[in-house]
Amino acid sequence: MSNITAVLTAIDAANALDPRQDEGQPEALLYGSRMSEEVARLFPDAEDALQIAARGQHIERWTLKRADYPEGRAGYLKWRRDLAGHHATRVGEIMARNGYGSDDIAQVGQMLRKEGIKRNDLVQALEDVICFVFLKWYFAPFAAKHTPEKVVDIVHKTARKMSADARQRALSEFDLPDDLRAAVESVA
Repeated sequence: MSNITAVLTAIDAANALDPRQDEGQPEALLYGSRMSEEVARLFPDAEDALQIAARGQHIERWTLKRADYPEGRAGYLKWRRDLAGHHATRVGEIMARNGYGSDDIAQVGQMLRKEGIKRNDLVQALEDVICFVFLKWYFAPFAAKHTPEKVVDIVHKTARKMSADARQRALSEFDLPDDLRAAVESVA
């Protein structure tokens, strides 16, 4: 078994323990599969680091509960930072056990902590994959729970995180209503 196959298998094994279910399977396992699917589609020649970071993006996400953090934006941001650190640590441990060196582990950790978004091509590629996964599988259920104004705001925020190429690709791949298309197009 190759190093990357062993790492992806170990991430899947960890995520298979997610008690939350989505479409009849552990939520984190399904999310990791969707992330890998989008990496393969958007970046068919992706190096190991991007493939591993994508699959491990939500590793054991259920272990740090949002409810254990204070309400409000500050609590939310602290929870997100702690999650990113947890994901980077767990994936790094798995990589180390499967033959990856400290430079590769550091690179994946940087990606999972989103250090260098808009400045580091691999961090940006991971963010683009995350945005496509959200738009493809999670946007419709999200939109159904929120006001039209909130939906436009979230689409605008999502578009701001994406690279220019990813925004153009999203506009061509997704049949967005005019207000949502305008939200994406408004990002420079």
